Amino acid sequence: MKKTLSILLAIMLLLGLHTVYAEEETALAPIDMTKWQYSEADDVYWQVGLSYAATPADASYETMGIFVPGAYFTGTANGDGTYTCTVNAEGAVGPYTAATAPFVLPVNTPGYSAMAAPTGYNSSMGYGSISDYTNEGIIVLFAGARGRDAGAPAGVTDFKAAIRYARSNKDLLPGDMDSIFSLGMSGGGAQRALIGASGNSDLYTPYLAAIGAVMTESDAVKGSMCWCPITNLDVADEAYEWNLGNTRSGLSEEEQAYSDGMALAFAEYINGLGLTDESGNLLTLTESEAGIYQSGTYYDYVKEVIETSLEHFLRDTAFPYTASSSGGFGGGRGGMGGMRGGDFGGPGNGAAPDFDKGEKPDFANGEMPDFGNFGGDPGDREGAYAEMDGIARMGTAASALSLSGTYDTKQDYIDALNANGEWVAWDEGTNTVTITSVAAFTQALKNASKGIAAFDQLDARQGENTLFGYGDGNGAHFDAILAGLVRGSAYEAAFAEDLAKQDALGNSVDVRLNMYNPLYYLSAAYGGYQTAEPATYWRIRTGITQGDTALCTEIDLALAAEAYADGTQVDFETVWGQGHTMAERTGTAVANFIAWVQDCMK
Repeated sequence: MKKTLSILLAIMLLLGLHTVYAEEETALAPIDMTKWQYSEADDVYWQVGLSYAATPADASYETMGIFVPGAYFTGTANGDGTYTCTVNAEGAVGPYTAATAPFVLPVNTPGYSAMAAPTGYNSSMGYGSISDYTNEGIIVLFAGARGRDAGAPAGVTDFKAAIRYARSNKDLLPGDMDSIFSLGMSGGGAQRALIGASGNSDLYTPYLAAIGAVMTESDAVKGSMCWCPITNLDVADEAYEWNLGNTRSGLSEEEQAYSDGMALAFAEYINGLGLTDESGNLLTLTESEAGIYQSGTYYDYVKEVIETSLEHFLRDTAFPYTASSSGGFGGGRGGMGGMRGGDFGGPGNGAAPDFDKGEKPDFANGEMPDFGNFGGDPGDREGAYAEMDGIARMGTAASALSLSGTYDTKQDYIDALNANGEWVAWDEGTNTVTITSVAAFTQALKNASKGIAAFDQLDARQGENTLFGYGDGNGAHFDAILAGLVRGSAYEAAFAEDLAKQDALGNSVDVRLNMYNPLYYLSAAYGGYQTAEPATYWRIRTGITQGDTALCTEIDLALAAEAYADGTQVDFETVWGQGHTMAERTGTAVANFIAWVQDCMK
């Protein structure tokens, strides 16, 4: 009898939820095809103020605009400045027709900030102009979204809802709704990566339902363009210390213990992650005489990424070459090229963390390691992002080398890199670069620009702390590994309290952190593997000298995406001479993105 009642209650609950979703979908009006406006100068039909949420959490953000190349519509003037439009099946722009045109969704959310909804044709979306895309035959989906003050997963939820609403109008709009691409930089690149990785994830269902999103359409996308994505936040602090911790100085004994503990925890994490290179070789870290686990196949891979980036810069650059002081050591362009692509031997107690079961390394349980054995133009935008994102950086952080002036030959440039001691060897005949160590590179050119606990700041005042707060604009802790390291300190109680809190839908921060971690969906080491529909195409770019996140962040994302499924294509570049910006090896960011979309559509 109890079993029967349970089944009946479950059916009633499902029917109730279905009824709620249906009511919310009915409340979302389809696009009014008699209300289009028209830019004659650019030949674009457009509408703004389209609500993609029937019960919005913040109606000032949760609307969108759609911008359509004029050739795809047949428009009839209504006499009041608006047009009634129908799809012109014969319309074509560039390589696309009204049936095959792709869509782009810009995600301009530095520091996970809110993105204003468009209010007119000339609203800024942060990545070029509307006509940059429509002139190439691309339809623009321009959505507003809540920011970090609303708490994760609000931002990604909103962009997903916008995608779903656009798809619910597929019978009215031109274009190929299976070909949605998105682009973003920094926190926008991170949310872009999340949209790309978490397509149709059930974790988002209650959050989408809460704002009255369309529940019968997909939010999966075809392609993901990420510049300097600040992501993988569950281990971002740890990756930062493993990669950049050697550049810190003046730390207290307690701070040094945290830095070393986080670096060691990252090694344990990598050794349980199961990443492989393009040849299928397992990437792991092993103990080393100098530094913390600065050896092993994963370490060699990171070192090779750095070397290849400089090789590409030397190949691309015409000498004499004048370095830009704004770039830190020369705003040159380099890259890694299109990247494709056991027994646990990590530190700690020798047992692999089981990420499928949500386990973290032993540090999360308060076990402290023994530290006794440890030895327009993208360049113009870098400062602008730092001003916009509200992320705390150390004003005094500076790399050991600050190159400027003109270098007549490639060898002159190499000599300048070695000015404080030789760490770069270059073979002119083969254009082969070898560096002595990853630590030598970071000491010279990639110093830490954030304090200890770079993302989950000890006082919970970093931008990412606000992101994992509870919608009141205040910060909350989220790093379970760091929570273990601060056991017995003045920070212990705050970490424990924050990690135990629940949001309005009953989820603690670990669930929300998974929702905001693309590797949760892309890596078999996590419980979310194969529970979503990730993008097929990925384009990832990062400036190699940025101090905003570890180089591991983009490397791990690219490797996990490439290995996810046969047919997944990842185009990854680390750009020499550029920092936290829309880094590109050659050309301009917007033009390169559009060309990439065209390649993916072939």
